[in-house]
Amino acid sequence: MIMKKKLAFLRVVLFATFSFFFSCQKNTLTDNAVNHATLSKGTAAAAVTPTPIQVYGAWHAGIDACSWATVRTVAEFDSKNHWLIDRGNGQPSVNLVILSFVNPLKLLNNTTDAGNLNGVPRGMTADIVNYFKSHNIRVMLSIGGITYTGDWNTALANNATQLGLRAAAVAQQLGVGIEIDYEENTTPNLTGLQNFITAYRSVLPYDATGANHAARLTIDLAAGDRWLINICRHATANWLTTSNPVLDYANAMVPSQQPRASEAQANWQEHVDGKAQYSPKVPPLAPAKFTGGLYIVTGKNTAPECVNFTNSLQKACGTYVQTVAPNGAGITNGMLGFMFWAAETPSARRISTTPPNSCEGGVGAGATFYNIPLPMPALRQQ
Repeated sequence: MIMKKKLAFLRVVLFATFSFFFSCQKNTLTDNAVNHATLSKGTAAAAVTPTPIQVYGAWHAGIDACSWATVRTVAEFDSKNHWLIDRGNGQPSVNLVILSFVNPLKLLNNTTDAGNLNGVPRGMTADIVNYFKSHNIRVMLSIGGITYTGDWNTALANNATQLGLRAAAVAQQLGVGIEIDYEENTTPNLTGLQNFITAYRSVLPYDATGANHAARLTIDLAAGDRWLINICRHATANWLTTSNPVLDYANAMVPSQQPRASEAQANWQEHVDGKAQYSPKVPPLAPAKFTGGLYIVTGKNTAPECVNFTNSLQKACGTYVQTVAPNGAGITNGMLGFMFWAAETPSARRISTTPPNSCEGGVGAGATFYNIPLPMPALRQQ
């Protein structure tokens, strides 16, 4: 992920422009260069008793590249997504689904148009939410994504407090959590984001038990600490501490392409270690306060992460994810788990997870291998 400044800027601009027109994205504006020195703590942890994975989820892009503008019947939705609620033995393949994305500016403005109803994409209905919740799968809505970065900036500048209150109202209405996916790399409005979070928490206080689904509030960070640096620094120091948590946890998003196992682990280790050499520094993040993201759709061919658990990254990285030791924050070993990008159709350029390419054999088999808890239990706090 280390890049020369000029090259990094050019790649970011070109890729962001391309992504806007052809697909919806999580964090893809990083590369996968590996600092193998950062893996020493993680690999040494292999002898530690594994900590059970608690979060094993999928971002869901819907059928229209993350706009979720189409109202769907449960029957039609199930025909394309049944693998999520049934890995082949009647048990779900995941314990969390994050519907992606809500446009923050349309949410703030309570917009009703062809694709949105009162600021919420028309496809994010109570029927779809309950389709998952009736199978013990927790549901969240993701606000943002790379395409809506400008709208995040505008919404936060216009009325961040009202945006937080609107997000809390939607969460209560649908019985879902909210994910903050604000991908402003250079000049994030951290004051506005704080006001958003403060307003949300004024309605839905932090709930360590997880019993109130609407109180679940998370944030997306880059794959490692070298992109979204200001957001990562501020979130780690102020919202993701184990002593005074404000957000439940963070997701380390996918990099620009599917990494090798060593690359994925090096990225995640950056969060665990922090970046003391930065000025100001990025503090370390407790392993119990974040998940690691992997792709389940990577091109025109099915990925092992979707269809072949034995050869998948979620298997290759499993020991690291369950045993990585804290390095300055937290007291328990192991990350919270895995998140997968993305169910159904995030891009016309990538294969969909709809039949015959559904992911029972990859994500589903992993759920069996790791004995993923259903429903999601109260999360580790330390």
